[in-house]
Amino acid sequence: MHCMRVESSALPSSQLSFGRASGETLVLALAGDWRLRPGFASGAAVERELERPPLSRRVAFNAQELGEWDSSLLAFITEVVELCHARDVAVDFSELPSGLKRMVELAEAVPEEKSAHSASIRAPLAARVGAATIAYVQSTGEFVSFLGAVTIALGRFVTGRARYRRVDLMVTIQDCGANAFGIVTLISFLVGTILAFMGAVQLEQFGAAIYVADLVGIGMARDMGAMMTAIIMAGRTGAAFAAQLGTMKVTQEIDALTTMGISPMEFLVAPRVLALILMMPLLCFYSDLMGVLGGAAVGSGVLGLSFTTYFRETFHAVTLGDVLGGVFKSSVYGVIIAIAGCLRGFQCGNNSSAVGDAATSAVVTGIVFIVVACGAFALVFNILGI
Repeated sequence: MHCMRVESSALPSSQLSFGRASGETLVLALAGDWRLRPGFASGAAVERELERPPLSRRVAFNAQELGEWDSSLLAFITEVVELCHARDVAVDFSELPSGLKRMVELAEAVPEEKSAHSASIRAPLAARVGAATIAYVQSTGEFVSFLGAVTIALGRFVTGRARYRRVDLMVTIQDCGANAFGIVTLISFLVGTILAFMGAVQLEQFGAAIYVADLVGIGMARDMGAMMTAIIMAGRTGAAFAAQLGTMKVTQEIDALTTMGISPMEFLVAPRVLALILMMPLLCFYSDLMGVLGGAAVGSGVLGLSFTTYFRETFHAVTLGDVLGGVFKSSVYGVIIAIAGCLRGFQCGNNSSAVGDAATSAVVTGIVFIVVACGAFALVFNILGI
């Protein structure tokens, strides 16, 4: 090997020189102490040397005169490796110290994520639109596939062929039902008072304050009771489903169930969907009652109506069809919440931060589809004259 040139850092402690072992092998000689300080050698000199003729096909290291070193040397070698890979040049680490060689091999075994560099590069508009369209089509396909799997699992559940634990179903029913009474009570009562105040401001001008009872009763029974309960459960239970299943995916518990021949849809998803289908109508009916009580509190305390008069007017205004329509809507909302939460949980990534993202996505997805479903129900019910 003959020496060609010497490139030194600003400080004489770290030195880099170049040589040739053969026509196609470039040797990087490392000498002195390589410490993390201003002025240590960079890969620019190596890049210039790689571009000089004759072109190198292999890069080797000579560390016989290397003294003490720290992470700065590892960063330099990593930069050299990237330059070599970009030019299809082989790299030989055999002459490096054993500890440094193991660290370099470890860095090579865990490649850097491409998104770390590509995130700052903005793709053209057409490319971004195309990527978004492809992602939307793929997500739609995943949703349809998941919905079909859930339908099959529920069918096996109804026929008694599903494999699940009854205690899990009971715990989920308790969590979706009794444990949610407190927040449903508070929100529904406040919504009832808000509706009553809104109606009272206008109706008092015409001396028709009694019709506040009609406004609150019909509004809660037909839409507001079901919708507010669904939004509460989307933020409370839908997020919990996504977080639970996402954590199970991160810890590979879902993979373990599949390995044991147990369907995750039957064991994990079906009980959650069934629990919300059963509990949402009860919570909706309870929400209607709390909303009416909130309106009655305003009617009695602000409008001077007696409780007897208020409830009599409510019973005359609200029909059984209004109540059953709201209860039916709540059942559909329950299915939406459960599927959104479980789907985002199954789509969760394999790290802890992805669990939080899955919970957030479950809440957003659930609320959006609930609002869309509410609009669709309003249109259909109007066409049917219900």
